Amino acid sequence: MKRRWFILIAILLPLWPFRVNAVEPVVPARVATVTISPGAVTVLHLRPEFESTIRMPEAVSSVILGSPSEFKAEHSAGEPDYVYVKPIMKGPAQSNLLIATKSGQVVVLELISNGETAQNAAVPVDFLVEYHVPRSLLIFSAPSPVLKSAGKSPQRQKTIRTGTAPEFAAISAIDEELAGQARINAPRWMRWEGRQIETSIGAVRQWGNETSVAYSVYNNSDRPVEILPPQIQISGRREGSKKRKGSKRILSDPLEIRDYRLSANRLDPGKRADGVVVFDRPNFKESTEQLFLQIAQADQVDHPILIRLPFTPPIAADRQ
Repeated sequence: MKRRWFILIAILLPLWPFRVNAVEPVVPARVATVTISPGAVTVLHLRPEFESTIRMPEAVSSVILGSPSEFKAEHSAGEPDYVYVKPIMKGPAQSNLLIATKSGQVVVLELISNGETAQNAAVPVDFLVEYHVPRSLLIFSAPSPVLKSAGKSPQRQKTIRTGTAPEFAAISAIDEELAGQARINAPRWMRWEGRQIETSIGAVRQWGNETSVAYSVYNNSDRPVEILPPQIQISGRREGSKKRKGSKRILSDPLEIRDYRLSANRLDPGKRADGVVVFDRPNFKESTEQLFLQIAQADQVDHPILIRLPFTPPIAADRQ
C-alpha cells in the first residue's frame, strides 16, 4: 500500500510547479465617473473574456459601434440606462462607440483592447464607466474665444487626470445645447419668402421658468449676411377701442434674455450658424398670446423672422 502512495507522489510532484504557475494574475480593475462634455472622447480599456459596463444618466436611445467584427455592444429595453461592451477578438483591436440618450445627450468612446497576451496582463481594465450630466444650466467663467455671448461667458472645459481614468469638469449646459445643435448634420430648414436665410429649430427645453431654444441659420443666397442676436417676444391679438368698431390691434412684449450663444454673426454664401438662447418664460399667458423666436438680418431689422415656439416645452429637466 505504501508503495502505491510513493508512486502517486512521484508522478504528481513534478507537476506541482506548473500548477502554481498556471494561476493567472488578478486583472487590475478600474471604475470611473465622467461628466458628459461636448467634444470629449472617453478612452475605454477592454480585455478579452471581460465585459465592461457603461451607465448613462438616462435612457439610451441608440448605440452605434464602429467595428462590430471586433467588439460587441449590447443594450436592452429592460435596462435602459446601461450599455455593455466587450471585445470578441483575442488579439489587439481598436474602434469607437457612440451612445445617444432620449433627451439628446451624446457621448463618444474610444475602445482599446490590447489583446490576450502576457505582456498586457497588468494593464488595467475599465469595468464600469458612469456618466453624469453637468449640475447647472448656466455656469460662467473665463471668456470664450470662439463663441459669441450676450455678456456672460461659458466655463472652459478642463481635463482632470486621476489614477483611474480621465474625468471632465462640468461646463455650461447652454454650451452643451449648442454642441448638440451643431452635431445635427441635416436640420429641417424652413424657407422664408424674400429672405436670404433659412432657419431650423432644434431642442426646446425647460428648467423651472427658464427655457432654452436651440436653432440654426443657413445662408441660402449668393451674398454674405449678418445675423443679429436673437430676441424672444410674446404677442397676441386683442379687440381695439369701442370708438372704432371692429378694429383690432396687435400687442407684443419682449421677454428678458438670460444668455445666448451664436457660433457666427457673419455668414458667407452656403454657410451655417448654430445658436442657443435662454430666456425667462412667464408662468402663464392668455389664450390669444403666442411665443416667438425672433431672428433678423442686420440689413432687414424692420422685417424680422418670427418662429412660433411652444409655450410648454416638450423636454423638461430638473436642475441638479
